[in-house]
Amino acid sequence: MGNIFDKPVIGVVMCRNRLKGHQTQTLQEKYLNAVLNAGGLPIALPHALAEPELLNALLPKLDGIFLPGSPSNVQPHLYGENGDESDADPGRDLLSMALITAGLERRIPIFAICRGLQELVVATGGTLYRRLCDHSQFLEHREDAELPVEQQYAPSHEVQVQQGGLLSQLIPGCSTFWVNSLHGQGAKTLGPQLRVEARSQDGLVEAASVHDHPFALGVQWHPEWNSSEYALSRLLLEGFITACQNHLAEKQRL
Repeated sequence: MGNIFDKPVIGVVMCRNRLKGHQTQTLQEKYLNAVLNAGGLPIALPHALAEPELLNALLPKLDGIFLPGSPSNVQPHLYGENGDESDADPGRDLLSMALITAGLERRIPIFAICRGLQELVVATGGTLYRRLCDHSQFLEHREDAELPVEQQYAPSHEVQVQQGGLLSQLIPGCSTFWVNSLHGQGAKTLGPQLRVEARSQDGLVEAASVHDHPFALGVQWHPEWNSSEYALSRLLLEGFITACQNHLAEKQRL
């Protein structure tokens, strides 16, 4: 397994919810397992770390930033819309936006999944569709909550890879593949820092990356689900961890 101190440290953002009357921050095991299986050392990041002094102390210790999915949605005011989301998680918004900004400045690798992609879009000046189901041009991208979890995470639709980007480098020779789909929102517009990496057949952005960055990729599907069983998921996660290892090696050379 190698020396644990040789593994890149990956900060994984937590989500806030209420359990038995107590405010709680949680992290689903599938995200931790995906990082571990790919060779990283996951560290859960509580929302209090958004405080600037704590964030500045944390960042030199991170070799990668992992933004997982969540039932919550990004607050609309962060991308220029009015109103509220009933399932907002302001603490997560604050920490994720701060981590993305710092990660881009410090060239720390970033991998963003589902809500994480939406955070990456918003943090770089883009906007979101708040309810994809209100727009007739889109497929049904939400999961069926009545189905068993294994069926909710089953392949749902195809995506088309945009050639010449980071995704096509990670999965060479693969121009289309099937993904699961468990989201109600999606990217509407992208800021100038982002490029489209993949779209679904209805035109929705399914993956995006940051220009001129070692690895800053967001995907709308869930590659962390049983990641060791799917070759494409393994390639994405191993590509992220390789970038994190390179970042760690660069820090050790300085």
